[in-house]
Amino acid sequence: MPSRRRALVILGALALLSLCSIALALIVGSVAIAPAQVLSALFGDGVASEVVRNLRLPRALTGFACGGLLALAGAMLQVLLRNPLADPYVLGISGGAGVGALLAIVFGLGAASVDALAFAGALAAMLIVFGLAHGEGGWTQSRLLLTGVIVAAGCGAVVALLLAVAPDDRLRGMLFWLMGDLSQAGDPRTVLLLLLLVLLLALPFARELNLLARGADIAQALGVAVRRLRRGVYFVASLATAAAVTHAGAVGFVGLIVPHLVRLAAGNDQRLLLPASVLAGGSLLVIADTLARSVLAPQQLPVGVLTALIGVPVFLFLLGRAANGRG
Repeated sequence: MPSRRRALVILGALALLSLCSIALALIVGSVAIAPAQVLSALFGDGVASEVVRNLRLPRALTGFACGGLLALAGAMLQVLLRNPLADPYVLGISGGAGVGALLAIVFGLGAASVDALAFAGALAAMLIVFGLAHGEGGWTQSRLLLTGVIVAAGCGAVVALLLAVAPDDRLRGMLFWLMGDLSQAGDPRTVLLLLLLVLLLALPFARELNLLARGADIAQALGVAVRRLRRGVYFVASLATAAAVTHAGAVGFVGLIVPHLVRLAAGNDQRLLLPASVLAGGSLLVIADTLARSVLAPQQLPVGVLTALIGVPVFLFLLGRAANGRG
């Protein structure tokens, strides 16, 4: 692990970035609020207070929690699958959530029902993948990955069917959900508590994940219960993905690029990488959502569009950097 001082500096810098991103989200929007007015708006009355306290702050905190969950899940899955291209959606969890959410929207159910069915669909996909990936002698990374891809493809077909038969007046909401949308964010306490819970569940795996990154045989020779570790990491990463997708829709690229960017600064030690990914992922999603609602204000863009526009060039840069390093 990097020296304690360096680790504290990295986490401190990312914590400061997180606070700055949330502050930016409170300031920027169709209703301009001066930085000096933000604190008074948080605790006062009036139009500015209504906008900051009831609209922007819950949305920013929900976005931070969802970004942190996606980045944490991506970091864990990249070690579990030993695949740097793994992201939280590779195992079909978001596909299951999409089926549940779109069913709720098609039948005209309320926002609470959309969230509930999305979470139920994500958990159902998680259990299906876990069950189908088992074979003689347990499951391997390749079997888990292939099963997840197949389940994701099946869910994608159901989503396409729902889009084809949905009433015209509900298509926009369905498409926004599929592209990622924080405009319906409500009380952020639930998702923030889920973020804290998932992080507390993930951190005890950090030392063993460091050993698993060297290979399953080496980890087992060093005393790691590899099968138990894989199951634990799979369920924690799936829970993180399900919670994030339920509250923000299918936001892409956060879980893929954030762990790579954090590794550039912090190295591969999971004891630092996991909490650092939470802070960086949360900051990225808050910044992307702030841009999504302000670039074409008062019209709002799906936040997934902005994360893709940010993520694609960043990922291409990382690929070019890796290619130059090998050269």
